[in-house]
Amino acid sequence: MSDWQQRDKNYIANTYARFPVEIISGKGSVVTDTAGKEYIDLGSGIGVTALGIADEGWQQAVIQQLGLVQHTSNLYYTDPCARLAETLCARTGMKKVFFSNSGAEANECAIKVARKYAAQKKGADCYTIITLENSFHGRTLTTLAATGQAHFHALFQPLTPGFVHVPANDCAALEQAMQTYNPAAILLECVQGEGGVIPLDADFVQTAARLAAQQDCLLMIDEVQTGNGRTAKLYAYMHYGIQPDVVTTAKGLGGGLPIGATLLSEKVQDVLTPGDHGSTYGGNPVCCAGALHVLESLDDTLLDEVQKKSDYILSSLESAAGVQSITGKGLMLGILPERPVAEVLARCLERGVLCLSAKQKVRLLPALNIPMDTLRIAIDRLKDALA
Repeated sequence: MSDWQQRDKNYIANTYARFPVEIISGKGSVVTDTAGKEYIDLGSGIGVTALGIADEGWQQAVIQQLGLVQHTSNLYYTDPCARLAETLCARTGMKKVFFSNSGAEANECAIKVARKYAAQKKGADCYTIITLENSFHGRTLTTLAATGQAHFHALFQPLTPGFVHVPANDCAALEQAMQTYNPAAILLECVQGEGGVIPLDADFVQTAARLAAQQDCLLMIDEVQTGNGRTAKLYAYMHYGIQPDVVTTAKGLGGGLPIGATLLSEKVQDVLTPGDHGSTYGGNPVCCAGALHVLESLDDTLLDEVQKKSDYILSSLESAAGVQSITGKGLMLGILPERPVAEVLARCLERGVLCLSAKQKVRLLPALNIPMDTLRIAIDRLKDALA
């Protein structure tokens, strides 16, 4: 065992099954380990480094803000925070934004908004939130309760009450739950990421939007992994022709710095009042400066490129040896291999490609701007690992 592996084992909580690689540098979609070996990164820090490693525009925005002020607390105004919120609202039609530090925190905020809105509108006994089986919404006790996967729940009972999980794409089950529980909100991922990179059916998402509107129940879309260009739309809900009441996002928004955002529609823009919620680091000006550059980079040209790269991956792998099926949208793809997924990931590592897993699938989340020549090399190596 190397010195750095031993040090990690001695001092870092044993919560991660790490690959035997220490990344020390990188540029774009290529990273380098301590031995000097290069890897093409098809995981982008689990969808975080949306513009790759050391993007020059992102670096410049962050460094410039670092030279001004790195933190002020939310007792004062900062320009990057306000401009980022304005940009998010302008590009989504939402009205207000609450900033936090992660996807789980963004979802916690959404849950608080839903419960306060419902209590004010329909009474204190209206607090249940419907989520989906196989969903994933975070690792806090409340977002674990929202997560529809029992194995995440087992060791952490009792979880926060008030969550009901229905099968994905089952309109009848959703309608029955709406009638039974009179819920405060429905919370959905348009593509279930940790659940296996599985897109929801358009009919189901549109049914959820219709039922929510009929019962004055909030429709909340979790865009933590799917958002910020990942599916070839700015946000994945835009594929479905709906307008949510609340949208949560994180990961790729910051480009590598921690930031979460809860976007609020006109219906709920004023639900939270001073003292209802807060975050010491939320809206940090350095993180917001980086996020502004990411959003400004996500123009129609880049989103079109995301779709073209997605089409290339699908056409290359759909009939490749060792591939059973592929699911997902844009550059959020899940490949069901014939080999065990752990074996495929190990073979990829040997060949200089970093991939992820989701359930029994190989999960691809490359940087949105990965060059096509780099992508072609990575997919050729992946095909070899799959065969």
